[in-house]
Amino acid sequence: MQKPTLVIMAAGMGSRFGGCKQMTPVDQAGHFIMDFSIYDALRAGFGKIVCVIKEEMRETLEERIGCRVRPHADLVYAYQSLDRLPAGFSIPEGRVKPWGTAHAVYCAAQEIDGPFAIINADDFYGQQAFEAMGRFLQGGHAATEHAMVGYALENTLTENGSVSRGVCTVDEAGHLTDIVERTKIVKTAGGAAYTEDGETWTDLPLDSVVSMNLWGFQHGALDRLEGLFRTFLTESVPQNPLKAEFYLPVLPKYLLSHEGETVEVLRSAARWYGVTYQQDLPGVVAAIQAMKDAGIYPDALWR
Repeated sequence: MQKPTLVIMAAGMGSRFGGCKQMTPVDQAGHFIMDFSIYDALRAGFGKIVCVIKEEMRETLEERIGCRVRPHADLVYAYQSLDRLPAGFSIPEGRVKPWGTAHAVYCAAQEIDGPFAIINADDFYGQQAFEAMGRFLQGGHAATEHAMVGYALENTLTENGSVSRGVCTVDEAGHLTDIVERTKIVKTAGGAAYTEDGETWTDLPLDSVVSMNLWGFQHGALDRLEGLFRTFLTESVPQNPLKAEFYLPVLPKYLLSHEGETVEVLRSAARWYGVTYQQDLPGVVAAIQAMKDAGIYPDALWR
């Protein structure tokens, strides 16, 4: 059975966090969140690791994480930039905003040769999530069977501001039927709420299933991606040339619109940890130390 590939989306520089949060240490040994994700993925049976980065980040990333991971994993880099476009398209004048998470996968496609999973570099998913996804992608599923790890919304909120989450609808069989990207969700006294315009707020149940961008796809899903990107560039960008984003959920939503394609929701009861804001960092550091104390991780991951 072919080992799946892990794609890590690491090109964003963390504007809300105030720096390059992908390369912020989260323990006394100097590990980054990415270290733990790669460590968990390798334990779960993943093989190749593809880090999607800005090309100017390569030297720093190699010095700070690549050199210690490389002896243990097949690690490669893919570069995400505004000019990575299908033939016949060009960057709109004045555009500086990246194209989005689905574009990151588009930029990594040539490095993927089998089933693959996708994660954010700055989210701590936990051992259970990688084990579940590893089992699925190595489970001999059909080319039409895909998966995502779903978290309870209440386990993914921060006290320090708003978050962006894909809010999911799941049927009785445990399959995804719809996902809607909510870009501003906040914790409230009564639970959680989101807004689209910054003024009107809609309550969200705390047990809502949300995506943290831990997706698992069969290789054939990549065949759909360039066509979807072309559609986005043709239809969405002219309406909002400076800010339109190609979000990753567009791929599973497209797959679900075709008969026979499924996305199984692998439920995780784990608490999400991430560094969306500087104020989140102490909580992440404390949580990782607690997991080390419990024996889940060694002090030195790559010894």
